[in-house]
Amino acid sequence: MREVIARHGIAAQRRLGQNFLLDLNLTGRIARGAGPLGEANVIEIGAGPGGLTRALLAEGAPHVVAIERDRGCLAALGELAAAYPGRLEIVAGDALELDLVALTPAPRKIVANLPYNIATVLLLGWLDRVGAFDSLTLMFQREVALRLIASPRSKSYGRLSVMTQWLAEPRILFDVPARAFVPPPKVTSSIVAIVPRAQPLAPAAKPLLERVTAAAFGQRRKMLRASLATLGVPVEALLSSTGVAPTARAEELTVAEFCALARALAEGPPGPVDRS
Repeated sequence: MREVIARHGIAAQRRLGQNFLLDLNLTGRIARGAGPLGEANVIEIGAGPGGLTRALLAEGAPHVVAIERDRGCLAALGELAAAYPGRLEIVAGDALELDLVALTPAPRKIVANLPYNIATVLLLGWLDRVGAFDSLTLMFQREVALRLIASPRSKSYGRLSVMTQWLAEPRILFDVPARAFVPPPKVTSSIVAIVPRAQPLAPAAKPLLERVTAAAFGQRRKMLRASLATLGVPVEALLSSTGVAPTARAEELTVAEFCALARALAEGPPGPVDRS
């Protein structure tokens, strides 16, 4: 891979959040972490000079769609496409602007070393249609990975934890040290496997769940009776209808309890009881 980079004059661009992973043992481990690839259409984000792309092809993926916006890397990817005729499709574009579902038919898997600066935004966008993918095997900085898998009452638990775990089951597969990259980032990275749930963990409308979690975690040190005041509804009645204690804080609630609050918000808080 270093020879490929030198031959094509490729340099990691900071503005694109590029850190190239050149260790073929690690790229192979990531590809294997995505599970059997023999029948999957694999979408890779930020293919760069093709380190992970090579591993995906070598592990038997019959069709890889490699998305790369750095035109300096396209020639290197073109060489790889020639070495694997008919199996590698190169898309020159920005993953933030592409409809991944439209790129290739099911079954689909996303496998990617995501740029740190857009990783969370990409994931939240994919969650809107997460059922269209068999799995997502993604690299994040470890701090973000810990947020994805965090449990209630932990310091990493937050909106990202709730929204991800509501729709999918995330787990950390392994860490990747900074020294494995060129150039090395300042943080440790983690590979996370995200498997969509057949159904959301509990019923809720996504926009309302987002509103509730934004309000609750926006002031996470406050009790819910104060932090949820921004919702513009009678908070005490809302909490009472779901059995959630007004003195609880956001980090104490389970995903199911947040979903209950979102459902109650949709229905409106109960009115006063008629005792006549």
